[in-house]
Amino acid sequence: MAGDDGTTRGGAGRDAKAERERRLAEALRENLLKRKAQARGRRAGEADQRAGLAAAQPDQAKTPGGADE
Repeated sequence: MAGDDGTTRGGAGRDAKAERERRLAEALRENLLKRKAQARGRRAGEADQRAGLAAAQPDQAKTPGGADE
């Protein structure tokens, strides 16, 4: 069945699917670049500069020479 502009009904669905696939591919490329940079940083011995969870940070009170002692 054709719409008012002469296109078939499924055209909009195909466009949306193509756009979604394009966005997913772009996100995948960005993720890959981040992971490669992270791996290079680890090989070079540099600290990870991301702001992670507070629980992932070392607790100075529990480390030898920390605030407890």
